[in-house]
Amino acid sequence: MQQDYSQLWDKCLAIIKDIIPSEQFNYWFSPLSFKSVENNVLTICCPSEFFAEQLEERYYTVLGRTLTRVFGRIRLVYEFPVVADDPSSVVSMGSAQPSAAVKPTAGASANPFREKYVEEIDSQLNPEYTFENYCISHSNKVARSIGEAIANDPKLQTFNPLFIYGPCGVGKTHLIQAIGIRIKERNPRARVLYITARLFESQFTAAVQRSKVNEFINFYQSIDTLIIDDIQDFIGKDKTQKTFFHIFNHLKQNNKQLIMSSDCCPAQMEGMEDRLLSRFKWGMTAQLEKPDYELRRDVLTQKAHHDGLQLPADVMEFIASNVTESIRELEGVVVSLLAHATFLNQEITVELARRVLSNAVKLNKRTLNFETITRQVSAFYNIDPDQIFTKSRKREVSDARQMVMYLAKKHTKMPLKAIGTRLARTHATVLYACRLIDERLPLEKKLQEDISKIESELMSV
Repeated sequence: MQQDYSQLWDKCLAIIKDIIPSEQFNYWFSPLSFKSVENNVLTICCPSEFFAEQLEERYYTVLGRTLTRVFGRIRLVYEFPVVADDPSSVVSMGSAQPSAAVKPTAGASANPFREKYVEEIDSQLNPEYTFENYCISHSNKVARSIGEAIANDPKLQTFNPLFIYGPCGVGKTHLIQAIGIRIKERNPRARVLYITARLFESQFTAAVQRSKVNEFINFYQSIDTLIIDDIQDFIGKDKTQKTFFHIFNHLKQNNKQLIMSSDCCPAQMEGMEDRLLSRFKWGMTAQLEKPDYELRRDVLTQKAHHDGLQLPADVMEFIASNVTESIRELEGVVVSLLAHATFLNQEITVELARRVLSNAVKLNKRTLNFETITRQVSAFYNIDPDQIFTKSRKREVSDARQMVMYLAKKHTKMPLKAIGTRLARTHATVLYACRLIDERLPLEKKLQEDISKIESELMSV
């Protein structure tokens, strides 16, 4: 019977080969081999975990449709070899295993519009993001210690709310989810929910459209520990802020824990209601700094171990010394090294790391914020940054202000209203400034050169 299934898999490959270019097929599908079909689960062998993730990301639709056509309804899983056929090399993020405490039970849901009240909800936590998998150093020690104190005693109100902030890629999401996972491990019945601010805002918009705002609010007021990521995305969303304000008050008054993350501290969140900002400061505000050398080394070691990759000491030193901005960048470099080593059949050397690193810099642009853009534009126009926020109509100040509006719209996720709020201008003023520069750009070489110089400086900050 397994032989028949093997032939069906070969049929799938033949179909896919007719659909995608031969070069892509040779790279992504030739290395795959059939293993088994049991209990309606098709197991396929592939070179590595990274390979499986990339295959799913690139060819999810093609694979799904082809498997359904040939096998009917079937679930696909991947199996990949351990390093050098050494079973002891099978690890998950260092030596720690993912937490099973956040696996949702049957019927658990994170849907705020579910008609029937569900006692246990799907926490939406990533089981990999545990404290055991969280590397620690001077740059994050305080924030982690506070997080563990909350996780070990959720009734401790000293740090409620907890507001974690820091630049992109320094481990904010991992830390705030680790708190939720530890709480669930200690009390599986705790109603813990992790959600991004954007998803919260999207759910609220749907609630308004469906006339279910009360159900939405009631659901969130039933949470024991509410974890909201990237809360700066509430800036400029007045109605969402008002609704969250009421949810926040209810949870805080009932001694429920609130945990939030942001790319900036509350004092810099212009465009957020003052009454919300004051509440963000009620508990504990902790900063995650850019990773220091010690942390960068630990992250590289852990990620390489997890992916079954042997990094020579000189390669480790080279990467840790040159990738300094974020943990996410470090992990991305390890993934790229694994890909190059797998597909090119090369040893991992400093030279290969150098090539990968140069590619990573080109592919991954730095995340810019409003403050960085304002400082850089002010320096370019040789004016004090504070002048941009005044009502001055001097030509150089006005030009600089319009440039800030244009670049903030282009390089940040800020809505026009939020940009206007930062500059004490209206949404219409920001829109006009951006359109004016767009219209001038094709006609004015000097403006093109100015923007190019400013953006070049921004990318090197």
